[in-house]
Amino acid sequence: MELRKICTFIEEVHLEGSKVAARPVTSIVVAAVLGNPWAGRGFVEDLRPEIVAIAPRLGQELTRRLIGLMPAERIESYGKAAAVGTAGEIEHASAMIHTLRFGNVFRDAVGGTTYLEFCNTRNAPGALLSLPMMHKSENGRRSHFITANFQIADGPAADEIVVAIGAADGGRIHPRIADRFQDMAEMEQERGAVQA
Repeated sequence: MELRKICTFIEEVHLEGSKVAARPVTSIVVAAVLGNPWAGRGFVEDLRPEIVAIAPRLGQELTRRLIGLMPAERIESYGKAAAVGTAGEIEHASAMIHTLRFGNVFRDAVGGTTYLEFCNTRNAPGALLSLPMMHKSENGRRSHFITANFQIADGPAADEIVVAIGAADGGRIHPRIADRFQDMAEMEQERGAVQA
């Protein structure tokens, strides 16, 4: 693993829509900038050897750092993201985060039961990157559908990948839309009323 740097971003929101939060919500992103192990090699058919060699170690390092800043029991929302530089394929970014060898390290450490919300993209250095999150155990809880944005001025370079995990100790400050399951129940009742 050719690790160039690790960046940490912390945001604490106190006010939203001109209304003060009942409690501030903190979100943290820990991002690694590493060399793309497939860059310059043409089309690589089998990505697995590099995934097996890099993803678990990267997951452990990022998770250790994030939990050092926000204890697992405080985390309510989580997610992951990867951005490959212009000399790589979207599949290279995906390979680093869409494997249980990476995701399970973080999920298990924070007691999560839902999948990790995700984003994978190609970008130039300094681009605004988005890391979507969802509730770690209730996948229909829309109050916790949030996004952390971050930038790394010099990454990813063309032959690099940015890999990040994020967590928050809450959801949106003033959520006012129904959960997915409430929508489903209401729509089922409406269908029943129409059929009757």
